[in-house]
Amino acid sequence: MKILITGSAGFIGFNLAAHLLKKKCYITGIDNYDDYYDVRIKKKRTSILKKFKKFKFLKIDIKDNSKIKKLFKKNKFDFVFHLAAQAGVRYSINHPRKYIENNLVGFYNILDNSEKYKVKRLFFASSSSVYGENNNFPLNEKENIFPKNIYGLSKKVNEEIGFIFNKYYNVKLIGLRFFTVFGEWGRPDMMMFKFIDSYYKNKLFNLNNYGNHSRDFTYIGDVVNILYLLLKKHKKLKNFDLLNICSNKPVNLKEVISFMKKNKINPRIKKVSLQKADILKTHGDNSKLLKFIKYKKFSNWRDSLKKTIIWYQKNII
Repeated sequence: MKILITGSAGFIGFNLAAHLLKKKCYITGIDNYDDYYDVRIKKKRTSILKKFKKFKFLKIDIKDNSKIKKLFKKNKFDFVFHLAAQAGVRYSINHPRKYIENNLVGFYNILDNSEKYKVKRLFFASSSSVYGENNNFPLNEKENIFPKNIYGLSKKVNEEIGFIFNKYYNVKLIGLRFFTVFGEWGRPDMMMFKFIDSYYKNKLFNLNNYGNHSRDFTYIGDVVNILYLLLKKHKKLKNFDLLNICSNKPVNLKEVISFMKKNKINPRIKKVSLQKADILKTHGDNSKLLKFIKYKKFSNWRDSLKKTIIWYQKNII
Protein backbone atom coordinates (compact mmCIF):
# COMPACT_ATOMS: atom_id res chain seq x y z
CA MET A 1 0.00 0.00 0.00
CA LYS A 2 1.62 3.24 -1.20
CA ILE A 3 0.43 6.37 0.61
CA LEU A 4 1.22 10.05 0.16
CA ILE A 5 0.96 12.32 3.17
CA THR A 6 1.19 16.03 2.45
CA GLY A 7 2.28 18.11 5.41
CA SER A 8 4.19 15.15 6.85
CA ALA A 9 6.30 17.48 9.00
CA GLY A 10 3.16 18.95 10.53
CA PHE A 11 1.45 17.85 13.71
CA ILE A 12 -1.22 15.48 12.38
CA GLY A 13 0.78 14.50 9.29
CA PHE A 14 3.79 13.40 11.34
CA ASN A 15 1.76 11.41 13.85
CA LEU A 16 -0.25 9.73 11.10
CA ALA A 17 2.90 8.85 9.14
CA ALA A 18 4.50 7.31 12.24
CA HIS A 19 1.34 5.31 12.95
CA LEU A 20 1.02 3.99 9.39
CA LEU A 21 4.71 3.14 9.18
CA LYS A 22 4.29 0.96 12.25
CA LYS A 23 1.50 -0.77 10.31
CA LYS A 24 4.07 -1.55 7.54
CA CYS A 25 2.68 0.92 4.98
CA TYR A 26 4.95 2.62 2.44
CA ILE A 27 4.80 6.35 3.09
CA THR A 28 5.98 9.27 1.00
CA GLY A 29 5.88 12.51 2.95
CA ILE A 30 6.12 16.00 1.51
CA ASP A 31 6.38 19.34 3.28
CA ASN A 32 7.67 22.83 2.44
CA TYR A 33 8.82 23.63 6.03
CA ASP A 34 6.71 26.79 6.15
CA ASP A 35 7.87 29.12 8.95
CA TYR A 36 4.39 29.81 10.41
CA TYR A 37 5.89 28.29 13.55
CA ASP A 38 9.39 27.13 14.52
CA VAL A 39 10.76 25.05 11.64
CA ARG A 40 13.08 23.18 14.00
CA ILE A 41 10.21 21.12 15.42
CA LYS A 42 9.14 20.23 11.86
CA LYS A 43 12.61 19.07 10.95
CA LYS A 44 12.85 17.07 14.17
CA ARG A 45 9.60 15.29 13.30
CA THR A 46 10.98 14.43 9.86
CA SER A 47 14.22 13.11 11.33
CA ILE A 48 12.19 10.64 13.41
CA LEU A 49 10.25 9.43 10.36
CA LYS A 50 13.44 8.96 8.35
CA LYS A 51 14.45 6.19 10.75
CA PHE A 52 11.78 4.01 9.11
CA LYS A 53 12.94 2.13 5.99
CA LYS A 54 9.54 2.50 4.32
CA PHE A 55 9.50 6.29 4.60
CA LYS A 56 10.64 8.72 1.93
CA PHE A 57 10.65 12.50 2.40
CA LEU A 58 10.69 15.19 -0.27
CA LYS A 59 10.71 18.92 0.32
CA ILE A 60 7.95 20.00 -2.04
CA ASP A 61 5.52 22.91 -1.94
CA ILE A 62 1.96 21.90 -2.85
CA LYS A 63 1.63 25.16 -4.82
CA ASP A 64 4.27 23.90 -7.28
CA ASN A 65 2.11 21.85 -9.62
CA SER A 66 4.97 20.75 -11.88
CA LYS A 67 6.67 19.00 -8.95
CA ILE A 68 3.37 17.63 -7.65
CA LYS A 69 2.58 16.18 -11.07
CA LYS A 70 6.00 14.49 -11.32
CA LEU A 71 5.54 13.10 -7.82
CA PHE A 72 2.20 11.51 -8.65
CA LYS A 73 3.33 10.23 -12.05
CA LYS A 74 6.41 8.54 -10.63
CA ASN A 75 4.88 6.97 -7.53
CA LYS A 76 1.35 5.86 -8.51
CA PHE A 77 -0.05 6.32 -5.00
CA ASP A 78 -2.93 4.17 -3.79
CA PHE A 79 -4.12 6.69 -1.20
CA VAL A 80 -3.49 10.32 -0.32
CA PHE A 81 -3.89 12.07 3.02
CA HIS A 82 -3.81 15.76 2.17
CA LEU A 83 -2.94 17.42 5.48
CA ALA A 84 -0.76 20.29 4.24
CA ALA A 85 -2.33 23.72 4.67
CA GLN A 86 -1.74 27.20 5.92
CA ALA A 87 -2.93 26.87 9.49
CA GLY A 88 -4.04 29.43 12.06
CA VAL A 89 -7.36 31.20 12.51
CA ARG A 90 -6.05 34.51 13.87
CA TYR A 91 -3.11 34.55 11.44
CA SER A 92 -5.58 34.45 8.55
CA ILE A 93 -6.91 37.91 9.38
CA ASN A 94 -3.68 39.63 8.32
CA HIS A 95 -2.39 37.11 5.78
CA PRO A 96 -5.35 36.13 3.57
CA ARG A 97 -3.25 35.58 0.43
CA LYS A 98 -1.38 32.68 2.08
CA TYR A 99 -4.67 30.89 2.65
CA ILE A 100 -5.85 31.38 -0.91
CA GLU A 101 -2.53 30.18 -2.36
CA ASN A 102 -1.91 27.23 -0.03
CA ASN A 103 -5.38 26.06 0.90
CA LEU A 104 -7.08 26.60 -2.46
CA VAL A 105 -4.45 26.43 -5.20
CA GLY A 106 -2.44 23.80 -3.29
CA PHE A 107 -5.54 21.72 -2.65
CA TYR A 108 -6.53 21.90 -6.32
CA ASN A 109 -3.09 20.62 -7.37
CA ILE A 110 -3.43 17.58 -5.10
CA LEU A 111 -7.02 16.98 -6.20
CA ASP A 112 -6.30 17.33 -9.92
CA ASN A 113 -3.36 14.92 -9.81
CA SER A 114 -5.28 12.45 -7.68
CA GLU A 115 -7.82 12.32 -10.50
CA LYS A 116 -5.24 12.08 -13.29
CA TYR A 117 -3.23 9.31 -11.62
CA LYS A 118 -6.18 7.27 -10.35
CA VAL A 119 -5.76 7.52 -6.58
CA LYS A 120 -8.21 5.13 -4.91
CA ARG A 121 -9.21 7.58 -2.18
CA LEU A 122 -8.22 11.10 -1.17
CA PHE A 123 -8.65 12.02 2.49
CA PHE A 124 -8.32 15.76 3.04
CA ALA A 125 -8.17 17.99 6.10
CA SER A 126 -11.12 20.26 6.65
CA SER A 127 -11.85 21.91 9.99
CA SER A 128 -14.46 22.65 12.63
CA SER A 129 -13.87 26.28 11.60
CA VAL A 130 -16.31 25.77 8.71
CA TYR A 131 -19.18 25.86 11.24
CA GLY A 132 -18.39 29.42 12.28
CA GLU A 133 -20.71 30.67 15.03
CA ASN A 134 -23.37 28.02 14.48
CA ASN A 135 -24.34 27.04 18.04
CA ASN A 136 -26.75 24.19 17.37
CA PHE A 137 -24.63 21.88 19.52
CA PRO A 138 -23.48 19.22 19.07
CA LEU A 139 -22.77 20.18 15.47
CA ASN A 140 -23.38 17.49 12.89
CA GLU A 141 -22.26 17.36 9.27
CA LYS A 142 -25.70 18.41 7.96
CA GLU A 143 -25.62 21.78 9.71
CA ASN A 144 -25.43 25.00 7.74
CA ILE A 145 -21.88 26.33 7.71
CA PHE A 146 -20.94 30.00 7.96
CA PRO A 147 -17.17 30.42 8.43
CA LYS A 148 -16.13 33.45 10.45
CA ASN A 149 -12.62 33.80 9.04
CA ILE A 150 -10.51 33.24 5.92
CA TYR A 151 -9.09 29.99 7.25
CA GLY A 152 -12.56 28.49 7.76
CA LEU A 153 -13.71 29.84 4.41
CA SER A 154 -10.77 28.18 2.62
CA LYS A 155 -11.78 24.85 4.17
CA LYS A 156 -15.41 25.32 3.15
CA VAL A 157 -14.32 25.96 -0.44
CA ASN A 158 -12.15 22.82 -0.31
CA GLU A 159 -15.23 20.81 0.59
CA GLU A 160 -17.24 22.32 -2.26
CA ILE A 161 -14.49 21.77 -4.83
CA GLY A 162 -14.13 18.20 -3.57
CA PHE A 163 -17.86 17.60 -4.01
CA ILE A 164 -17.71 18.81 -7.63
CA PHE A 165 -14.63 16.70 -8.40
CA ASN A 166 -16.39 13.64 -7.08
CA LYS A 167 -19.55 14.38 -9.05
CA TYR A 168 -17.94 15.09 -12.42
CA TYR A 169 -14.52 13.39 -12.26
CA ASN A 170 -15.25 10.41 -10.00
CA VAL A 171 -12.55 11.22 -7.44
CA LYS A 172 -13.41 9.51 -4.16
CA LEU A 173 -12.94 11.89 -1.24
CA ILE A 174 -13.47 12.10 2.49
CA GLY A 175 -13.30 15.53 4.13
CA LEU A 176 -12.02 15.35 7.70
CA ARG A 177 -13.47 18.11 9.88
CA PHE A 178 -10.85 18.12 12.63
CA PHE A 179 -11.81 19.75 15.89
CA THR A 180 -9.13 20.92 18.36
CA VAL A 181 -6.44 18.24 18.12
CA PHE A 182 -3.75 18.13 20.82
CA GLY A 183 -1.03 15.84 22.06
CA GLU A 184 2.60 14.83 21.53
CA TRP A 185 4.53 16.73 18.86
CA GLY A 186 1.75 19.31 18.77
CA ARG A 187 1.69 22.77 17.24
CA PRO A 188 3.41 25.51 19.28
CA ASP A 189 0.64 27.99 18.42
CA MET A 190 -2.11 25.82 19.94
CA MET A 191 -3.43 26.48 23.43
CA MET A 192 -2.21 23.44 25.35
CA PHE A 193 1.31 23.47 23.87
CA LYS A 194 1.58 27.22 24.29
CA PHE A 195 0.50 27.08 27.95
CA ILE A 196 3.12 24.44 28.79
CA ASP A 197 5.75 26.25 26.74
CA SER A 198 5.01 29.58 28.45
CA TYR A 199 5.65 28.04 31.84
CA TYR A 200 8.96 26.39 31.01
CA LYS A 201 10.26 29.38 29.03
CA ASN A 202 8.96 31.97 31.50
CA LYS A 203 6.81 33.68 28.88
CA LEU A 204 3.55 35.54 29.44
CA PHE A 205 0.51 33.52 28.36
CA ASN A 206 -2.34 35.53 26.84
CA LEU A 207 -5.64 33.98 27.93
CA ASN A 208 -8.14 35.03 25.28
CA ASN A 209 -11.70 35.94 26.23
CA TYR A 210 -10.62 35.63 29.89
CA GLY A 211 -10.70 31.84 29.52
CA ASN A 212 -14.39 31.63 28.65
CA HIS A 213 -13.85 29.42 25.61
CA SER A 214 -14.85 25.76 25.28
CA ARG A 215 -13.17 23.40 22.86
CA ASP A 216 -13.91 19.87 21.70
CA PHE A 217 -10.36 18.70 22.44
CA THR A 218 -9.44 15.53 20.54
CA TYR A 219 -6.29 13.59 21.37
CA ILE A 220 -3.85 12.90 18.53
CA GLY A 221 -3.68 9.21 19.48
CA ASP A 222 -7.40 8.90 18.82
CA VAL A 223 -7.12 10.88 15.58
CA VAL A 224 -4.49 8.61 14.01
CA ASN A 225 -6.35 5.47 15.12
CA ILE A 226 -9.51 6.82 13.49
CA LEU A 227 -7.73 7.70 10.25
CA TYR A 228 -6.20 4.23 10.06
CA LEU A 229 -9.62 2.63 10.57
CA LEU A 230 -11.11 4.84 7.83
CA LEU A 231 -8.30 3.77 5.53
CA LYS A 232 -8.97 0.09 6.25
CA LYS A 233 -12.70 0.54 5.59
CA HIS A 234 -12.31 2.84 2.57
CA LYS A 235 -14.39 0.58 0.30
CA LYS A 236 -17.40 0.91 2.62
CA LEU A 237 -17.26 4.72 2.68
CA LYS A 238 -19.37 6.86 0.40
CA ASN A 239 -17.70 8.21 -2.73
CA PHE A 240 -17.83 11.66 -1.15
CA ASP A 241 -18.47 12.43 2.48
CA LEU A 242 -17.64 14.78 5.33
CA LEU A 243 -16.86 13.51 8.82
CA ASN A 244 -16.42 15.27 12.14
CA ILE A 245 -13.22 14.09 13.82
CA CYS A 246 -13.95 14.96 17.42
CA SER A 247 -14.48 13.56 20.91
CA ASN A 248 -17.98 15.05 21.38
CA LYS A 249 -16.84 16.28 24.80
CA PRO A 250 -16.21 20.04 24.98
CA VAL A 251 -14.05 21.33 27.83
CA ASN A 252 -13.85 24.87 29.17
CA LEU A 253 -10.38 26.41 29.02
CA LYS A 254 -10.57 27.39 32.69
CA GLU A 255 -10.93 23.70 33.55
CA VAL A 256 -7.87 22.86 31.42
CA ILE A 257 -5.83 25.58 33.11
CA SER A 258 -6.92 24.43 36.57
CA PHE A 259 -5.78 20.90 35.73
CA MET A 260 -2.43 22.16 34.43
CA LYS A 261 -1.84 24.13 37.61
CA LYS A 262 -2.49 21.01 39.67
CA ASN A 263 0.26 19.40 37.61
CA LYS A 264 2.61 22.30 38.44
CA ILE A 265 2.31 23.99 35.03
CA ASN A 266 1.59 27.54 36.09
CA PRO A 267 2.83 30.34 33.77
CA ARG A 268 2.21 34.03 34.17
CA ILE A 269 -1.22 34.79 32.67
CA LYS A 270 -2.57 37.93 31.05
CA LYS A 271 -6.32 37.87 30.54
CA VAL A 272 -7.43 39.55 27.31
CA SER A 273 -10.75 40.14 25.55
CA LEU A 274 -12.24 38.09 22.72
CA GLN A 275 -10.01 38.26 19.66
CA LYS A 276 -11.04 38.77 16.05
CA ALA A 277 -12.15 35.60 14.28
CA ASP A 278 -12.36 33.63 17.54
CA ILE A 279 -15.19 31.17 18.15
CA LEU A 280 -16.55 30.86 21.68
CA LYS A 281 -17.31 27.14 21.61
CA THR A 282 -16.76 24.06 19.49
CA HIS A 283 -18.69 20.85 20.07
CA GLY A 284 -18.99 18.24 17.35
CA ASP A 285 -21.33 15.30 16.91
CA ASN A 286 -19.24 12.22 16.04
CA SER A 287 -22.11 9.73 15.66
CA LYS A 288 -21.77 9.58 11.87
CA LEU A 289 -18.06 8.74 12.18
CA LEU A 290 -18.69 6.07 14.78
CA LYS A 291 -21.21 4.30 12.53
CA PHE A 292 -18.40 3.71 10.05
CA ILE A 293 -15.57 2.65 12.33
CA LYS A 294 -17.13 1.51 15.63
CA TYR A 295 -14.46 3.34 17.62
CA LYS A 296 -15.01 2.18 21.18
CA LYS A 297 -13.60 4.82 23.49
CA PHE A 298 -11.95 8.20 23.16
CA SER A 299 -9.03 9.00 25.43
CA ASN A 300 -9.67 10.95 28.61
CA TRP A 301 -8.38 14.47 28.00
CA ARG A 302 -6.74 14.69 31.42
CA ASP A 303 -4.74 11.49 30.89
CA SER A 304 -3.81 12.64 27.37
CA LEU A 305 -2.73 16.04 28.65
CA LYS A 306 -0.48 14.36 31.22
CA LYS A 307 1.14 12.42 28.38
CA THR A 308 1.61 15.67 26.47
CA ILE A 309 3.29 17.35 29.46
CA ILE A 310 5.66 14.38 29.90
CA TRP A 311 6.47 14.42 26.17
CA TYR A 312 7.27 18.14 26.35
CA GLN A 313 9.54 17.65 29.35
CA LYS A 314 11.49 14.92 27.53
CA ASN A 315 11.70 16.46 24.06
CA ILE A 316 11.43 20.26 24.21
CA ILE A 317 13.01 21.50 27.43
